Amino acid sequence: MGKIANPFVLGPYVSKEYFCDRETECEFLTKQVINGRNVALISPRRLGKTSLISHFFAQEHINQNYNCFFIDIYATSTFEEFVFLLGKSIFEKLKSRPRQWLERFFQVISSFRVGFRIDNISGEPILDIGLGEIVSAQTTLDEIFEYLETASEPCIVAIDEFQQIATYPTNNIEALLRSKIQRCCQTHFIFSGSRRHIMSNMFFSPAKPFYQSAISMSLEPIPFEKYSYFAVEKFAEYGKKLSEDLFRLVYDNFSGCTWFIQMMMNELFTLCPQNAVCGQEFYDTAFNNIIQTQESTYKDLLSFLSPKQKQLLQAISKAGRVKGISSAAFINKYKLASPASVQSALKGLSKYDLITCEDGVYRIYDYFLNAYIAKTF
Repeated sequence: MGKIANPFVLGPYVSKEYFCDRETECEFLTKQVINGRNVALISPRRLGKTSLISHFFAQEHINQNYNCFFIDIYATSTFEEFVFLLGKSIFEKLKSRPRQWLERFFQVISSFRVGFRIDNISGEPILDIGLGEIVSAQTTLDEIFEYLETASEPCIVAIDEFQQIATYPTNNIEALLRSKIQRCCQTHFIFSGSRRHIMSNMFFSPAKPFYQSAISMSLEPIPFEKYSYFAVEKFAEYGKKLSEDLFRLVYDNFSGCTWFIQMMMNELFTLCPQNAVCGQEFYDTAFNNIIQTQESTYKDLLSFLSPKQKQLLQAISKAGRVKGISSAAFINKYKLASPASVQSALKGLSKYDLITCEDGVYRIYDYFLNAYIAKTF
């Protein structure tokens, strides 16, 4: 594979050449899976859980000896959607393989057979099935687990934003999934989640079905020294020089959060001319460029909020970090209505993932959105 235009990748995983560190975490995952253990990977959003899983799947030993499937259930709201997405994710991974793989897929997962066809133009297999065409989600789930357990190679299923199942209206989903997963011998699971309190309750509470069913693993920011070395080296490979002071500024301002750092480094790399030094004078331009590209998205997002939600978001933006969000001091300073009103607005903002809370301290999750609000209002 040749060089890509910008080494600071923002989209899907490309290859190990464009992936920074996580060696210890990848070794940990490998050890657990090889020894037949499931893993609960818990960390805040945008720290690189999905990229880590992709990197783990790309390891030679894993890639050659396991069937690896990834499913992101963040947008799902029902058990039926979960089952549909799981089956479709398996199909998408298999459709490029020889025909016998697909024949067995539809032989075992007969619920999906009605949607199979071959595209007339490309000749590629297509799964043309709607959510409503699955008559019994539980039957389809049984078929999916049968397929995984009888595959020619052991399987690894990574389920991203796993805490979403706790919001499904159907009763006993956790118990149902747990009963099926604990009977698996050939299939291992990575349960990845960003809502720490929900994930912790699911896996660490004795009253919950998934209690002690997985080895816990947390993800911390990539250490500054390793991230800095990676960034400086990538600039150098393309005939550019990155100031370490600039990288320190970026790293500190985004608290080591991978996605936001990558976003800044991607833009800084774009701005820096060939054979030039990328110093701190580029920071403001890069930061403002990113906000400008996101402006229409932020406007749409804010338009969905109620006046009280918007007012609280503005107050949090001005304060930066808030401890005692229902306190009289905070409410009076930013002219909010009441503690009850703040708590009500807080629920809505949390539902939209606009704010995050760590150790009782609230802040706006998206650093760029925070800057946009502070600048606009």
